[in-house]
Amino acid sequence: MKKVLVIGANSYIGKKFNEYVRNSKVLELQVDMVTASDGGWRKVDFSSYDSILHLAAIVHKKEKKQIWPLYDEINHKLAVEVAKKAKENQVGQFIFLSTAAVFGNRTSCITKDTIPDPVTYYGKSKLAAENDIVKLKDKNFKVAIVRPPMVYGEGCKGNYARLEKLARFTPIFPDYHNKRSVIHIEKLIRYLNHIIKQEKEGYFYPQDKKYLNTCKEIYNIRKKIKKKTLLIKTPIILITSLINHVDIVNKMLGNMYYDESL
Repeated sequence: MKKVLVIGANSYIGKKFNEYVRNSKVLELQVDMVTASDGGWRKVDFSSYDSILHLAAIVHKKEKKQIWPLYDEINHKLAVEVAKKAKENQVGQFIFLSTAAVFGNRTSCITKDTIPDPVTYYGKSKLAAENDIVKLKDKNFKVAIVRPPMVYGEGCKGNYARLEKLARFTPIFPDYHNKRSVIHIEKLIRYLNHIIKQEKEGYFYPQDKKYLNTCKEIYNIRKKIKKKTLLIKTPIILITSLINHVDIVNKMLGNMYYDESL
């Protein structure tokens, strides 16, 4: 049995991970949870753990210039400090939950050769943490960087929740089809579990087998709540122009997906 310490006890993914492990019929992991915001992790002896799973982060906040120091402090500096303590305490594996946002929002198909180019404070702070944490790895300290795309599932906040809310009040939508990588929370939890059990290291790009098509998703969400949707044909040139110049349209209708080879 492996012992895992989760940094970020109050996070959505942290709670789901703990729930998954405790409900598992096969007792392969022992999970302890600790919060990051109150500095509780500093009082914990890491040396008894096989893996540290770092989930603590600032996310889903309106990005203003004044808030950058908070992103940098929590998403970057705190994560690196935790990783350094893990290495000093001779923990064998450190798993950092990063994000697809490190690639920015203008790259359609992300491959192994795609260079990160974040545009948001969230993406920039996560990439800064990645770069500093990777420097710590050696033969005795494995580092796993996990870059999930949009996460969805029961109780999940963020972009998918906004999409669901939009669908409820959008009877008309462009008949335009795109591809976006997503991952269900249960699949992400199983993926993290696999990384821990197999003592994996490197960069990881978990995603569902099928890409999300925003138009179809809006239609299906509305169908489930017994609402009709009128899909209107829209000139491709107009949609493309909006995607290239309006960020919120790009988030909804633009392509951003991991290549299946990743």
